[in-house]
Amino acid sequence: MRHRRIPAIGLAIAAALLLAACGSSSSSTTKGSGSAGSSGSSGASSSGGKSTLNGAGSTLAAPIYTQWASTLSGQGVTLNYNPVGSGTGIADLQTATVDFAGSDPALKASDKTKMKGAVLQFPVAFGAITVSYNLSGIKSGIKLDGPTVAKIYMGQIKTWNDPAIKSLNPGMSLPSTSITVVHRSDSSGTTAGFTKFLADTDPAWKASIGSDKEVKWPTGTGAAKNSGVAAAVKQTAGAIGYVEQAYAIENNFTYAAVKNASGQYVLPTIQNTSAAANGIKIPPDLGISTINSPASGAYPIVSQTFLVAYKDPCKAGASSAVAGGIKKFLTYALGPGQQTLGGGSNQLPYAPLPSSLADKNNTQLGTMTCNGSAIS
Repeated sequence: MRHRRIPAIGLAIAAALLLAACGSSSSSTTKGSGSAGSSGSSGASSSGGKSTLNGAGSTLAAPIYTQWASTLSGQGVTLNYNPVGSGTGIADLQTATVDFAGSDPALKASDKTKMKGAVLQFPVAFGAITVSYNLSGIKSGIKLDGPTVAKIYMGQIKTWNDPAIKSLNPGMSLPSTSITVVHRSDSSGTTAGFTKFLADTDPAWKASIGSDKEVKWPTGTGAAKNSGVAAAVKQTAGAIGYVEQAYAIENNFTYAAVKNASGQYVLPTIQNTSAAANGIKIPPDLGISTINSPASGAYPIVSQTFLVAYKDPCKAGASSAVAGGIKKFLTYALGPGQQTLGGGSNQLPYAPLPSSLADKNNTQLGTMTCNGSAIS
């Protein structure tokens, strides 16, 4: 099944793709540029009750922040976001060269110890990581399970009519086209989610490769950012790549129905993405994971995405105006911003937060301070 692009989300996704193409891929971002898609110092300029916030990180979340920036600009907050990958975003927050980071995996203890103070992570949305393919004449819905995808990414399954794929798709005429594996080349939250799914479902993958924002790939072609993987899949007949759903929709990709923990083969619809949040454990620091959710009907490769900021931005070097801007941004993201998600008309193709998680986010937001005092 191919997807009709919704015009309202198309502009936001296209803008995010442009940012991803133009953004820096270096390990740190440039201070003080102040232009859209750039990262700047946490002492970002502000005047007259207005503030400029600079962030970097997750490419999965880039279309969301691009959309939200257009609304916040009318509320006195200029939001610049550089989609350089979750790993670089966290590294930039650790040096306080950005005011916030976008990260798909939850923070590790080692991430927190390198920060300039206590940080808060706020889950803001859920996005499906599709297993997209470029296979002429084949629609969306090829059935794949974790071990089969793992064998493809280990180079053990080399053609689309391999017996392992055919056994999952009886009656389907599959071509003998060679499979070209495409993976991320940068430090990526999308990679962390994808490889966690493979490690959870395939013991051989877990033992030999594991899961992280960067892994040692046994085979394939590397490309930077979701946009880079999408471009490589689009240009290569027989290619397979893991691509966040917004990028898959923008490129009119076809993608697999993936076997979930309940034994169902599930497409990455918004409904199935939302289902992944059902029944998950919510730790005190809100560092949730929706990968391989046990919920019935859940798409199994759903990544949460976090907005990460200092609990006291001023102690990390931000001005009081910037601290106020961060709180205003988060208040919008956890409130009205959620209404821009859901995949419907004029909505982005991400699942919004369930109310129980939104409540915990807002309780955490109330603990944010500037030099120890509440932020007004």
